[in-house]
Amino acid sequence: MSPTPVPSGRIRAVDTHDIRFPTSRELDGSDAMNPDPDYSAAYVVLRTESEDGGDGPEGYGYTFTIGRGNEVQVAAIHALRHHLVGRSLDEVCANPGTLYRDLVGDSQLRWLGPEKGVMHMAIGAVVNAAWDLAAKRAGQPLWRLLAEADPAWLVEQIDFRYLTDALTPAEALEILRRGRQGAAERTARLLRRGYPAYTTSPGWLGYGDDKLTRLAAQAVADGFRQIKLKVGADLEDDVRRCRVARAVIGPDIRMAIDANQRWDVAEAIRWTKALAEFDPYWIEEPTSPDDVLGHAAIREAVAPVKVATGEHVHNRVVFKQMLQAGALDIVQIDAARVGGVNENLAILLLAARFGVPVCPHAGGVGLCELVQHLSMFDYVAVSGSTENRAIEYVDHLHEHFLEPVVVREGHYTAPTAPGFSAAMRPESIARYSFPDGAFWTADRDAQKGRAA
Repeated sequence: MSPTPVPSGRIRAVDTHDIRFPTSRELDGSDAMNPDPDYSAAYVVLRTESEDGGDGPEGYGYTFTIGRGNEVQVAAIHALRHHLVGRSLDEVCANPGTLYRDLVGDSQLRWLGPEKGVMHMAIGAVVNAAWDLAAKRAGQPLWRLLAEADPAWLVEQIDFRYLTDALTPAEALEILRRGRQGAAERTARLLRRGYPAYTTSPGWLGYGDDKLTRLAAQAVADGFRQIKLKVGADLEDDVRRCRVARAVIGPDIRMAIDANQRWDVAEAIRWTKALAEFDPYWIEEPTSPDDVLGHAAIREAVAPVKVATGEHVHNRVVFKQMLQAGALDIVQIDAARVGGVNENLAILLLAARFGVPVCPHAGGVGLCELVQHLSMFDYVAVSGSTENRAIEYVDHLHEHFLEPVVVREGHYTAPTAPGFSAAMRPESIARYSFPDGAFWTADRDAQKGRAA
């Protein structure tokens, strides 16, 4: 069934915020392509009113950037407000696919993509905020709303344009109907045990060996069965860091490596083979996320090291091609890169159709909070498995969310609060809004004082 109807209302306002955190000061998030990221969110609030004119629930969404240019992403979200203000909540919450299609199909905005880049990410932020509203009105966390929804309704949420040579609506419906078998037992297990996580927190490229050693040892002690290291700037340095990490975690803990698109195809093959002695489980983003055939060539050359990518893949069409070309061992969805929940439903079903496991990207502010819902839905209602699957976890900035992720013994605890876990604390928004929030104002004044 679709979400239970409740008294109608409308969206009365769309608020946007440019929120930036100074993570570059400690090199949190640093990698070979992004040495100084300030984790940022282009944040949107859908404000609603009830039928009698009172305040209704609010829907929250965002997309992730790393600092400069976040204002452009905020402006792109603001450009969508004419599709939202005055829109019926009954329509938005009962059929978010209608909103998704209207936004993606805007004949003038579509020219800026189509279905890629800043505009498409803005659509994703708004669509995710709509799903946050839908889950709140249904009184369920998003993962459970999706997992318990009627399969035919879920199929209606998906845009199958450009996909039917790889996945038809009938095939998607069959996957979802099969997923209903044993779903109640998987839900119960998820609530008891949680969903497996792996951690990138020890492996940022800017960290020294002492910090890498300390954090890798702590990750193992905390129950993680996989860590990830950033690589790609200097091969000799990568060899040393991989040796340090492997010595700390031992032979039984998986270690993935991530080049963040740094290499050409031949260089990716050479570099990965040079690190193969440390038994990396996968090489992530070894080359351009648009290079389907390059990924396929790398995968063939570096096996048994697996190839993973997805955090910068623009849309469901490129994922389809990656899977058709046999270019991936691991699909990495991102909750805020593509066009929101609707497009991620398509990608999850494509991965299931091709039998490829999904291990989401979550290395950014708020991405852990969002993507946990998608993986938990996948486990309960699509793949039915957590084998060789884990959600990335980074231990940064969760304190700024009203419902932060909880990770225990290397597992994400299943959220139980209604919604998409996307709401940020008002005091964090006030402090870190750019350029005039309290933190950035004080920082600017301090810089002027040092220069005087």
